[in-house]
Amino acid sequence: MSTPDRTPSRPSLSVVIPMYQELDNVEPMLERVHQGLADYGAPWELICVDDGSRDGTGERLRACAERRGGHVRVIRLRRNFGQTAAMQAGFESARGELIATLDGDLQNDPADIPRMVDALLERDLDLLQGWRRRRQDALVMRKIPSRIANKLIGKVTGVALHDYGCSLKVYRAEVIQEVALLGEMHRFIPVWVAGVTAPQRIGEIEVGHQARQFGTSKYGISRTFRVLVDLLSAFFFLRFGARPGHFFGLIGIAFGVIGGLLMTNLLWVKFWLGEDIGGRPLLIVAILMLLASVQLLTTGVLAEMLTRTFFASGDRTHFRIRWSSPAETAAWKEPEA
Repeated sequence: MSTPDRTPSRPSLSVVIPMYQELDNVEPMLERVHQGLADYGAPWELICVDDGSRDGTGERLRACAERRGGHVRVIRLRRNFGQTAAMQAGFESARGELIATLDGDLQNDPADIPRMVDALLERDLDLLQGWRRRRQDALVMRKIPSRIANKLIGKVTGVALHDYGCSLKVYRAEVIQEVALLGEMHRFIPVWVAGVTAPQRIGEIEVGHQARQFGTSKYGISRTFRVLVDLLSAFFFLRFGARPGHFFGLIGIAFGVIGGLLMTNLLWVKFWLGEDIGGRPLLIVAILMLLASVQLLTTGVLAEMLTRTFFASGDRTHFRIRWSSPAETAAWKEPEA
């Protein structure tokens, strides 16, 4: 609750909810968010991002926002760019000192947000990840793929969390707004955050989880295979994102050394022992190794040039907004007196 002089007891908060084909969940979700943050005690806003829905989700969001007030803001993307792009659009529009995210399917409980904010501040973290310890999902279609993905991500990246897939998170705005999310990298947000802050400032906390009431899930067991591909990308960008020449260069040098040794051996056999090497498979292997070395080293140089060009350009936006609540009329939900 706010103090008598209306000094907020918590930082200002932006709640970002990406939604896609969630028509029946719009009104219950907005109601749950307002109930969960009724006693937040500081200004807050709700940013709903319609990711190109075709079932009327965007129109219903706009209608609900008009009834609720200026603190409910709606962003509509021109087409379905994916959950990662929708979250990025919300992050870029957020004005709060803290940003909370959750799914729009009513499986996350917005009432957990104030508790997570308090825990983040008390533990002095930059990111607090929700942990759905008691998931209300199908075992084969959701739980098993999620457990496999969580273990793989933790092993490869070194950022060990129980539940990477939980969308219920609380961030410090200045940290998450430094992270540029691309592709389907929302699953790896803690990993990307670890690239701009210390891993020790990333924590997790148990949160509630409920079975989906309306609509259908957009994910299934096929997500596990996409996670494997995304995991390779995450590993590359975390370790070599700013210096891709080192990645390609190391492999190229290794191939060059092996090819050089093989070719040296063949030359010794040819000129010292006087044997014919034209029909030896080892000659083809050595030539291929040397060619691969040159190609990898050249690729590394080109990758370095592209990376420098990318960081020199300021525009990293990979989505397009169709409509957004006017920023000049946006308001905060102020705490009750």
